[in-house]
Amino acid sequence: MSLTTRTTITTEKTPPPVPAGLDEGARSPALSPRAPSLPVPVRRALRRLTSLLATGVTKSAAIAALLLLWETAPRLGLVDRTFLPPFSEVALAWWALAADGQLADNTSASLVRSFSGFGLAVAVAVPLGLLIGWYRPVADLLGPLLEVFRNTAALALLPVFVLLLGIGETSKISIVVYACTWPILLNTISAVRSVDPTLLKLAKSMDLSAPRLFQKVILPSAVPVMFTGIRLAGAGSILVLVAAEMIGAKAGLGYLINASQYNFAIPQMYAGIITISAIGVTFNQLLVVLERRLSSWRVSPGD
Repeated sequence: MSLTTRTTITTEKTPPPVPAGLDEGARSPALSPRAPSLPVPVRRALRRLTSLLATGVTKSAAIAALLLLWETAPRLGLVDRTFLPPFSEVALAWWALAADGQLADNTSASLVRSFSGFGLAVAVAVPLGLLIGWYRPVADLLGPLLEVFRNTAALALLPVFVLLLGIGETSKISIVVYACTWPILLNTISAVRSVDPTLLKLAKSMDLSAPRLFQKVILPSAVPVMFTGIRLAGAGSILVLVAAEMIGAKAGLGYLINASQYNFAIPQMYAGIITISAIGVTFNQLLVVLERRLSSWRVSPGD
């Protein structure tokens, strides 16, 4: 009986040599430890936080440079610190006014007057602008009168308001209403007249009634241009009021600035000016947020 021996030759492959600089974890990739990955919501939150911080640093860089220049220029003798004290002295004066209640009292008096006049102007100018912009006969009737008053500065009529309404709250609120009405009114008229005619034809072909046409087509299309006028009026309401308070008032930021100038309390004067600027910036940002909420249906060019 013959036995047949079969010999199987197996060739083992030798793994390539590992460079001397690598550790044991690199020698066996399957066994190397991996850093735990963060959840997707956490990564998104971190990216958003990083983006917000970068945006904040970019936007505040110019203001920080201005404050640094304000602080160093008087100390280096580039300007007379009697008339332009360093920013640190102004900040201390602002804190002193806030601590004894003067700043709060004057700010609240100005805000009540400004917001009252601004609110009345919005309540009057927006409906009137929609009416004038949509109905041509009304525009033809009121157009010449609007052209006369829109070219008359509010501060030029301040003595007239004081003579007719006195030096009390009525004259100050009325001058704010007058100053705020024209930007809102003119931008609302322009917004209505610039509505896309294709949208109007499409809406009319669907037999929409006049109220539904205003609600669904005209108002949404007019919001961006309309809010341009509202934001201009918001800034004007504070500026005109401060000028009115400098003439005849016993409280308010304009009164504070004017009284500080007469008493040669220059740091307090600049503290009042900074407060007005901060109120204006905050009010404008609130209007921007409101505009975005009302026009959230719009698609940005980058989308």
